[in-house]
Amino acid sequence: MTRMSEDPDQATPWATDPEEPVVVPIENWIDLHTFRPDEVSRVLDAYLEAAREKGLPEVRIVHGKGRGVLKAGVLAFLDRSAHVSAHSPAPEDRGGWGATLVRLRPGPPAGAS
Repeated sequence: MTRMSEDPDQATPWATDPEEPVVVPIENWIDLHTFRPDEVSRVLDAYLEAAREKGLPEVRIVHGKGRGVLKAGVLAFLDRSAHVSAHSPAPEDRGGWGATLVRLRPGPPAGAS
């Protein structure tokens, strides 16, 4: 979690504790550019579970265009995710081949109370 420093004389106004989780707001899209490739599966699983809990029927995953490595990892994860009923490339006005639309399974995730 990122916090504002209480010491105004400190050189940097923000301090990050690497042991604390980063809180990501649950919206109908997520941008994966700030995550390392080895974090993507864990981030997506938690995000999709939270999106289902929030009742979102569809989300957009922004993975970028680049060389396609991140996109390939995202698509492989989506193909095996229990949260996903379908996915497709985003239309041009929503990111084109740099994003993927994901239709979520209805109802709460398995094990949710």
